[in-house]
Amino acid sequence: MEPITTDEHSSSSGSIQENEKLDVEKGPVKVQDVVVADFDDPNIDKDAILLEDDSPYPEVRSAVANTDDPSMPVSSLRVWVIGLIWAIIIPGMNQFFFFRFPSVTVGGIVAQLISFPVGRLWARFLPNYKIFGVSLNPGPFTVKEHVLITIMASVGSGSAYATDIVAVQRVYYNQIYTFGYQWMVVMSTQLIGFSIGGIARRFLVQPPSMIWPANLVTCALFNTLHSQVYAGMGNRGGISRERFFFYGFLASTCWYFFPGYIFQALSFFNWVCWIAPNNVVVNQLFGYSSGLGMSLITFDWAQIAYIGSPLATPWWAEANVAVGFVFFFWIVTPILYYTNAWYSKFMPISSRTSFDRFGQTYDVSQIINDDASLNVAKYEAYSPLFLSTTFALSYGLSFASITATLTHTFLYFRKQIWVQSRRSMSEQPDIHARLMAKYPQVPEWWYGIVFISMFVFGVISIEVWNTQFPVWAFVLALIISFVYTIPIGMIQAITNQQIGLNVITELIIGYALPGRPIAMMMFKTWGYITMAQALTFTSDFKLGHYMKIPPRPMFWAQVIATVVAGTVQLAVQAWMFTNIEGMCTPDQPNGFICPSTQVFGTASIIWGVIGPARQFSPGQIYYGLVFFFLIGVVCPVVGYLITLKWPNSFMKYVNFPVIFSGTGLIPPATASNYVPWSIVGFIFNYVIRRRHFSWWTKYNYVLSAALDSGVAVSAILIFFILQYPDNNGIGKNTIQTWWGNTVSFNNADGAAAPLMTLAPGHTFGPTKW
Repeated sequence: MEPITTDEHSSSSGSIQENEKLDVEKGPVKVQDVVVADFDDPNIDKDAILLEDDSPYPEVRSAVANTDDPSMPVSSLRVWVIGLIWAIIIPGMNQFFFFRFPSVTVGGIVAQLISFPVGRLWARFLPNYKIFGVSLNPGPFTVKEHVLITIMASVGSGSAYATDIVAVQRVYYNQIYTFGYQWMVVMSTQLIGFSIGGIARRFLVQPPSMIWPANLVTCALFNTLHSQVYAGMGNRGGISRERFFFYGFLASTCWYFFPGYIFQALSFFNWVCWIAPNNVVVNQLFGYSSGLGMSLITFDWAQIAYIGSPLATPWWAEANVAVGFVFFFWIVTPILYYTNAWYSKFMPISSRTSFDRFGQTYDVSQIINDDASLNVAKYEAYSPLFLSTTFALSYGLSFASITATLTHTFLYFRKQIWVQSRRSMSEQPDIHARLMAKYPQVPEWWYGIVFISMFVFGVISIEVWNTQFPVWAFVLALIISFVYTIPIGMIQAITNQQIGLNVITELIIGYALPGRPIAMMMFKTWGYITMAQALTFTSDFKLGHYMKIPPRPMFWAQVIATVVAGTVQLAVQAWMFTNIEGMCTPDQPNGFICPSTQVFGTASIIWGVIGPARQFSPGQIYYGLVFFFLIGVVCPVVGYLITLKWPNSFMKYVNFPVIFSGTGLIPPATASNYVPWSIVGFIFNYVIRRRHFSWWTKYNYVLSAALDSGVAVSAILIFFILQYPDNNGIGKNTIQTWWGNTVSFNNADGAAAPLMTLAPGHTFGPTKW
């Protein structure tokens, strides 16, 4: 990523240097006792560091303070009390909602907001006693304490990936193992990725170019709440960031009641389908539920930010995602569908489920034995498995993203990786790295202990219980995730886009151990989530890097909160399956139909039971998708050669891993998420950033935090006040049934209608499989 030059913004708000000069005139900001190699010269005055010593990247300057107070309390008693309470409440709530449709996700931003007044009240009213030498009230509630609490609340807030293994074993394969097995699997999959942190930090945390854009929104909110002053605030007039955040938060909270409950057509704004509700082609092109979303707009921030806040992602990365989406889903997908490739006309154009040759949802019970292995005779008598066009194409793009990531990383980052692997930074450390150098780093052997203990947990869980998962496959899964952590982390740190390894791991184990769905799920989880968790921990370390949190308290906060969160989630899940009648059945009266478990279970059928050999090998239905591996290799090479020949051409902004992987959430995400996301990103991160840079600098990330916070709080209020009471009976005959809440779904889009329907008893597809 190139730093923004001065001339680029001179027409709007003055140069960056001019803004710095005005800030510096306020007086120098002192940084005490900074112990770094750059400051070893005794002639350098450590107390005369000015604001112009800052990150070279304006995104970072706009959200992160370039000062530190090492004496500020961090790991206090109130941090651990409040943080552990959040590590119990939020993961427990999210696990409860995880199995419900529609679901409600309580993010770490809720804890971030509520912890602020709680910490202030603690500081104000509790006496300053000491318990076993630990101060009950160390003084004012600090921003560093607030950061550590938020990290503890958010590090394990989402449902642990491995809990779906447990759910699928129970629902699909009637396997109910002990809580000890479940706990070791979840702990191993959640924490073993953390052991890579010691290696990843020198590549993904310390270099200034590793920005991690999503963290900038969080930093802006922290600094707003605690009224931190920093260079990024600039000299622009207008209301304060605090007041701007409050107005945005209040507006977002109030507005979400309309698309979220009162007028849901504002959310699924497939307005073209309202005109021709029964025209299948129109609904497939313009629909939002099962169509390609050419209706373009939505008035629901939850839809826009479903794949991540468009205000937090650099425009050039959003442009890559938008180009990939338009090409593959608005051009390639219709061509494939309407030419009946893969017998697609007999299925919806976009769906997250799989189908049989009768046009119905694929019934795995008709092709498996009692031990969940494939019964070939039953499979040949029943049906091959078919996927919607967008679902099949998403697998192809996943194949391309894997090879493109390796190729792109080798071509563009090989020198940087080589230099840093020899413990030398290719970039000069910025002010944040120099300030953080004061604090003791986490010893490498801490990471080693985490790895060894979690590896042992993994071996015990797969060997003691009947998983059909050999240890060599476990080791292979870890190798895959370790190899990909650095290249995928670099792309995420720069573009805010993460490339998943779930598909490639499914493909590998599907060929290596066909007909073993439990082994497939475990291989995928260790092979994918290990990398994802490593990047989650690394991202948190970067947040701590920006907010000047000492690495050792950060380490313990992450590890302990993850253990607590995973244990709570398993306990909640066990309670739900024991006490909620009809759990994970399609007609469960309270909505606990387990949509994610359905997707996970479908993948276990595709890759585990049937296996990729019967899907992607030569002569099989989806063999053509294998060539996406080659496409992923070729495209970055071509782009690299073009940039060598014409270094200033537009190709320097083209990132093929992002193009291939940016649409990786389709399905279940739809165009209703990607198209408005791209439009909003263009407006804020291109138009406003170029023309009104000082406004963008001061308010952009605060606005993103305000909108996210408002939706999160409003969703909780709607659920507990209007939906949960009386079994969703409030407004059942009025609000829930009026035109504004039904028009988006009473059409061919809502019904997921295929272009061609089958007469009863008729089939489609090949005659042999």
